[in-house]
Amino acid sequence: MISVTGQSNPLPMSPYLNRIKPWVSIVCTCYNQQAYVEQALRSVVEQDYPNVELIVIDNGSVDESVASITAFIQQNPGVRLIRNLVNLGLNRAFNQGLALAEGRYIIDLSADDVLLPDRITKQVALFEQLAGPYAVVFSNAAYIDTTGREIDFHYPVDAAGHARSPVPSGNVFQSILDSYFICTPTMMMRRDVLIELGGYDETLAYEDFDFWVRSARLYHYAYVDEVLTLKRQCPDSMSAQVIFPDNNLLRSTLTVCYKAFDRCATANEYQALAKRIRTFIRKAFYAEQFDVALQFGELLRQIESPGMLSRFILGLSHLHLPINKIYRQYLKWYPVRQSAKLV
Repeated sequence: MISVTGQSNPLPMSPYLNRIKPWVSIVCTCYNQQAYVEQALRSVVEQDYPNVELIVIDNGSVDESVASITAFIQQNPGVRLIRNLVNLGLNRAFNQGLALAEGRYIIDLSADDVLLPDRITKQVALFEQLAGPYAVVFSNAAYIDTTGREIDFHYPVDAAGHARSPVPSGNVFQSILDSYFICTPTMMMRRDVLIELGGYDETLAYEDFDFWVRSARLYHYAYVDEVLTLKRQCPDSMSAQVIFPDNNLLRSTLTVCYKAFDRCATANEYQALAKRIRTFIRKAFYAEQFDVALQFGELLRQIESPGMLSRFILGLSHLHLPINKIYRQYLKWYPVRQSAKLV
């Protein structure tokens, strides 16, 4: 492999030292992100780590994304491009890159996000120090808007840039059922674990919750307490689509919740999953996906007797009330941070 970063260790033993550093493969998936893809790719080649492979999947873009990627590759010929003529879905596109990747570790990079220059160095360093069944290293992230302006942090930070509250690490299975606490694009994953799991589930509309459920039951996660990624928030992002009646995210979430149910082993894990299900009963109701809401209710009953609020919403779901437009108007009046609302 030829590294796209062109970095080297300045010590006399640099050729040997660079060879023994594990390779990291970046799989960058792009769909209609012409405005951002060049910055995302540049953030990879500007890493201060020597052994980096970059595979770009254009997933049927109909804007000028391919032209931007091609121009970038002319200046960085080590980058590989797969061009899909139609959008195959995020999970299938990533798996195309995974099939080609040769690195020990994998980063799934969206074409509108940005890696900070020392991200790979710091995550690999932690991975190489860990003992035991660790499959993922993740970090904090700064949220940026469409102009690149920093607007928030995934974990609120103190004056030193450290998370103000403890972040789960180690065995995080119950934690990932309880809440959205990992910023997905900050993850570095072991390639052998991804291969063992069969990559991302291509029957689903999105990847992270399913990957967390399947991997966290078997492996541990480790946290780097630094901001190492810029996560862009766009009005048309996938997480923002969950409020619309025609979205397919809720059905995917229902599928993953059933997978999680089969993997729960303790009363606390079942209760964490029940909390998640109660949330998605409401989300499915607001999206007017009443059949999905009722199916979430059926799963909830396998864990606990639904409380008053859940029973009320499930009862209303039989009436097929036109609630979605009212809910979307409510969100305009009282906006919520959508980045953490998908799962």
